[in-house]
Order: sequence, then structure tokens, then C-alpha cells
Amino acid sequence: MGNTNIDQNLAGFSDSAFIAAVTIYLLALAVSLLYYSQAHLASEKRRERAKVLSEVKANAAQREKVTVGAGAGSDAGSGVGGRGVSDDDARGVSAAGAVDESSLPETLRADAILKRVNRADKLGGVTQALVWLAVAVHAVQVILRGLAAGRFPWGNLFEYVTVVTLFAMVISAAVIQRKSMRVMWPWLLTPVVALLFYAGTNLYAETAPVVPSLQSGWFPIHVSTVSIGGGIGLLSGMASIMYLVRRAQPKGKEKGILGAIASPLPDAAKLDALAYRTAVWALPIFGLGVVFGAIWADAAWGRFWGWDPKETVSLITWMIYAVYLHARATPGWRGNKAAWINVIAFATMVFNLFFINMVVSGLHSYAGLN
Repeated sequence: MGNTNIDQNLAGFSDSAFIAAVTIYLLALAVSLLYYSQAHLASEKRRERAKVLSEVKANAAQREKVTVGAGAGSDAGSGVGGRGVSDDDARGVSAAGAVDESSLPETLRADAILKRVNRADKLGGVTQALVWLAVAVHAVQVILRGLAAGRFPWGNLFEYVTVVTLFAMVISAAVIQRKSMRVMWPWLLTPVVALLFYAGTNLYAETAPVVPSLQSGWFPIHVSTVSIGGGIGLLSGMASIMYLVRRAQPKGKEKGILGAIASPLPDAAKLDALAYRTAVWALPIFGLGVVFGAIWADAAWGRFWGWDPKETVSLITWMIYAVYLHARATPGWRGNKAAWINVIAFATMVFNLFFINMVVSGLHSYAGLN
């Protein structure tokens, strides 16, 4: 039930924690972008090195053919097609086929590339640490908000966005532990920072008791379940977006601006697996949230379902996730087709979060915006 006594001190601390959390998330985003650029440069240098090594070894092999031909009485100054191969063409390749690192440009030497990779890894570690710090401050903000109001802290759209993004970041930080997956942070932090910034500047509401219609035991059960499902859906949807980018720019064949953006990303298979595994959890959890909402609706309004705009779009979102999982397991639909369905599910969830709450009037219009 709602508490009419608001602790203004705790409310103020909660607001300060919100600002601090957003600031740390922004810092983490900045470091992650620097990390991403370093990972891109390291990837490019590895590609250049591989190309140079391939050319050097090819020239060495051609030189060996010419030498053999000369020993058999052939013209040592001509190779295939009559093109001569000088000693410089095979420079840096030993008799055993090993490449002399000193013969390569300094930026393409193994130790230089390793240093660049280590530098990028350190930035990735800093990003991970900043994310966990931001998550901790974010959690404190949500908890203080609830303590200040004496209720569960998701009674309006501002609070709901902070809770959904908190769950999304906790789940993402727990999932993204491997160094190879940390390049995903710019893709995940960008929507979270955007959501929190928009919530703080356009959706902010003073700490207050919940409206009478939300004073029910089903309030924390329904909203928390939907929030967890939404947080998982955010991670799954962004993984599918990254997967589509990676599929458009296969590893090692990146071209143009999109290729530069895609080059640090993990393999498409890893991104597809992440999108699928998280959606497997999002579907039942989000579905339970819809069911709990229906039970609450029956207790509050005397019917389980009334085709209210928000509950209708929530059902549609859940159905799209179900279609995605089915498509993902169906030959002919795996890959890009299934990924696009997951992206549509994610977009529908965001549409439900903002447009339905802010523009369309209905029984869920408790955000004070419509």
C-alpha cells in the first residue's frame, strides 16, 4: 500500500544518486567508445599484417621456384610470366619459412600489435569496472527512491524506466564478462544512457505516493516481472542488431564506414547465440508479467482482459518474441530473418514503453503524461 509520508532527505539522496549514476554511465560510454576504437585499430593492424605476411611468403615461394629453375638451366632472372623476383621481394623470410619481424613495418610487428591489444583490453577492463560502479549507484538510487516513498519504486514512468534500465544493466554486466564480448558495451550503454537522460529530463516526477489504482499486492509482482523481461529484451534486441551489422560485414571482409563500425564486434554466431539465449528467458518472464497483470486487472476492474492499449501491445510484443524463437529454430528462417523479428519485438516493447504511455490514453495512463 502507498505511504503518504515522504522522506524528503532520502528523496534528495535518490535524485543525487540518479545524477551520479547517469554521469558514471556516460563516463563508461566514453571509455567504451575509446576501447572500441582501439579494438578496431588492432583489428585493422592484424589484417594488414596478415596481408603483408601473405605477400612476403608468396614472393619467397616464387623466388624459390626461380632459384630451382636457375639450377636446372633456366633463366634465373625470369619467373612466371617472365617477371624477375629480387632478393628484396623475399626479404624477411628464413629458409624455414619464418618471417623476420624486423623486416616488417614497425606498426605491423607482433609486439606492436600485442601492445595495442593490451592497451585496448585495459580500456575494456576500465569500462567493465565503471559499468559495475554505475550499476551499484543506480541500484542505490532505486532503493532510496522506494525507501523515501515507503513503497516499491516503480509507480510512474520515470521510476519504471530507471528500474527497467537497472535490470538491463545488471543482466548485461553479468553476461558480458569475457574480454571478447566487452566490445558490446557501446551498443548497450548508448540506449541505456539515452533512456535515462530522457527519463531525467522529460519524465521526472517528484517522489510521491502511488495513485490509488496501484495500491495492490499485485503492483510489485506485475511491474517487477515485466521490468525484468523488458531488461532482458533490451539485451536480446541489441544483440540481434549487432548480429545484423556483423552479417552485413563478415569478419575479415569489412568495408567502408559500416565495416569500420563492425570490425571489433564478435563473430555473428556468438551474437546470434546471445540474442537467442536471452530471448528464451525474456519470453516466459515477460509472459508471466502479462499474466500477473491480467490477474490484477480482474481483482481491480472485474475482468482479466479489456483490450486496453498497453496490455494489448504487451501481448503483441510477447507474441512477436514467440514468433522469433520459433523462427530461430526453423530452417530457412534462421539468420537475418529471425534476427529482424527479434528487433521488431524490441522496437514494439520500446513503442509500448513510450508512445502508449505518453500519447495513448488508457487504464495504464498513470505516468502523468496523458
